[in-house]
Amino acid sequence: MVSYKELGLVNTVEMFKKAMAGQYAIPAYNFNNMEQLQAIVLGCAESDSPFILQVSSGARKYANQTMLRYMAQGAVEMLKETGSNLKFALHLDHGDTFELCKSCIETGFSSVMIDGSSHSFEDNMKLTKKVVEYAHQYDVTVEGELGVLAGIEDDVVAETSTYTRPEEVEEFVKETNVDSLAISIGTSHGANKFKPEQCTRNEDGVLVPPPLRFDILEEIEKRIPGFSIVLHGSSSVVPEYVNMINNNGGNLKNAVGIPAEQLRKAAKSSVCKVNIDSDGRLAMTAFIRKVHTESPAEFDPRKYLGPAREELRKMIIDKNINVLGSANKGKEIFG
Repeated sequence: MVSYKELGLVNTVEMFKKAMAGQYAIPAYNFNNMEQLQAIVLGCAESDSPFILQVSSGARKYANQTMLRYMAQGAVEMLKETGSNLKFALHLDHGDTFELCKSCIETGFSSVMIDGSSHSFEDNMKLTKKVVEYAHQYDVTVEGELGVLAGIEDDVVAETSTYTRPEEVEEFVKETNVDSLAISIGTSHGANKFKPEQCTRNEDGVLVPPPLRFDILEEIEKRIPGFSIVLHGSSSVVPEYVNMINNNGGNLKNAVGIPAEQLRKAAKSSVCKVNIDSDGRLAMTAFIRKVHTESPAEFDPRKYLGPAREELRKMIIDKNINVLGSANKGKEIFG
């Protein structure tokens, strides 16, 4: 058993409390490799933003669970080297079984998500409660989910969205004792979050996605006031990156994400955690493709992963400042 406290990590309790009071959201960035991890750490240190490192089940397998522990420790030490007092949570994204959540807790995760949204309401509650009871013994925080997001993210696949039913949230939170709740109000996984027929086009012919269902969010806030809400599938699918990918041999059709202004509005509510994965993938892929196109003889991984890492760092700073409002909030949480 490895305690996250031994690794220098924190759970999400204090971050969420401060974020809700300050009307901003904590960024939760997914990573799969060293370069993404470096970019997240450096971008958040430079913008003094609290953050959550997220790992999906697939990413955990890819990185190796033992290696992952030491990567988290390395990130802690890297933060110290920058002179920052920031701390972060290591979070399992979309855990789908009790066994997976238990394994993550035992190998140093400070927060886990149990996604029982594919089950019935009753079975979702039972599974979530089981994970919560185990996790809380070790002061690990737990995120549950009500509603289903469409799209694809690693092993999470759903054809259509099912909006969260506000009338279910009170019983779910009370019965499970979960620490935060992921809801479905119109966000979606992946780079193709919406089908073209779901969107309108502006005067430039650019696809405009349907607006988020803030009415559902407001009703949920009324029913569980002051409770921590999470938005998944919240990448904006930055057009600059999509165009760069397509102009350098890629084939991303009808890629569209969540407008930044809608995410900023959500971050001023009880939404205190916003997940960002696809935008990080797009930023890195765009610059890797750019280097390969401009320098086709290049075969040194540092020469294409380095620029990709730098662009991801810049993107993270921009998200923290202009979208989530989390920049310059680290000192008020961690001193």
